[in-house]
Amino acid sequence: MRELPYWRLAGFYFFYFAYIGAFAPYFSLYLSALGITAAGIGIIMALPQLVRIFAPHLWGWLADRSGRRLRVARLGTVIGTAIYCGLFAARSFEALFVIVLLMSFFLSAALPLIEVTTLTHLGEHTAQYGRIRVWGSIGFIATVLAVGYALDWLPIGVLLGIMLAILTGAVALLLLVPEVPRVEHAPDHMPIARVIKQPQVVALIIACALMAVAHGPYYTFYSIYLVAYGYTKGAVGWLWALGVICEIAIFFWLSHLLRAFTLRQVLIASFALAATRFVIIAWCADSLLLLLFAQTLHAASFGSFHAAALGYVHRFFRGRNQARGQAIYTSLTFGLGGTLGGLYAGYAWERLGAGLTFSGAALSAFVGMLILWRKLDAAGATRAVAGN
Repeated sequence: MRELPYWRLAGFYFFYFAYIGAFAPYFSLYLSALGITAAGIGIIMALPQLVRIFAPHLWGWLADRSGRRLRVARLGTVIGTAIYCGLFAARSFEALFVIVLLMSFFLSAALPLIEVTTLTHLGEHTAQYGRIRVWGSIGFIATVLAVGYALDWLPIGVLLGIMLAILTGAVALLLLVPEVPRVEHAPDHMPIARVIKQPQVVALIIACALMAVAHGPYYTFYSIYLVAYGYTKGAVGWLWALGVICEIAIFFWLSHLLRAFTLRQVLIASFALAATRFVIIAWCADSLLLLLFAQTLHAASFGSFHAAALGYVHRFFRGRNQARGQAIYTSLTFGLGGTLGGLYAGYAWERLGAGLTFSGAALSAFVGMLILWRKLDAAGATRAVAGN
């Protein structure tokens, strides 16, 4: 394995997910304070996922054509941060829509290309991925807690300045990550069109898209939901943080988990626990104890799910298919699935209420589990050995 720029990669993950830790839980509260309707909030909060349907293909094509993945990621992040500054003047739904759409388009360049860069640095040692990615979770926790307490005492408008400072840190770290040298691939690799048509690949993408749909109400309305139940913003921050703390634990334990179970078993279990989590959130929000338990299940609904799914993507899309494979996976799962989840949340929240909206999220995860159970070949799910 080539020399791993561990701290530079970890530092970028820290700042990138620190930004998510400010945006995902609290930007909906900022929009609500501006008087944006629930449907409007759902639309705006879905925009980062919407651009992930098509943007990764453009960034992946540019990266493959230029051979400089990180140059493309840096350019997109700098432009996205500049566009972000327009939020300080935006007040109407239309202005917010345009700015969030454009900034999300450019900011979406970084993560898929960093993921490919990280996995390329690791080579066959993908079980060590969690020890780098965990710093993103730490950044998320630090931000979600600090911002939650800050917003209990300060006006919601300070959120914009906090997010700008974090984005600036992400840009700085991205400049320090080294490019991965070009790797020559064998000419007999499978064409990407044939890879995509494999039943297991189709099942994986559909199921992961359903998991993204399931998280739509959580990422859009969870904070609003808890504040309406009387929880303080500081308490909301701790609940978000608890989920990510458990995510960190699963990332550290991942190599041991993948010694004992196949990727298929880990993935299916993650979907089952995600469905359980959203049922609890739907009907037990008045019980802090049950909410705490539900948040521990974030270790499965995001942590083990993401690691296992990424492991499959890395195995299915080999050689020169890696960048485009990552783009396809990102766009169809987090992009299309996340967009549909956000739009579903905005539509259902006003018409069905919180309980049924989160119940629909649980059903989406359950259906994804059934697809994997039936279609993901157990024989093809070889055990992932730590250190390989």
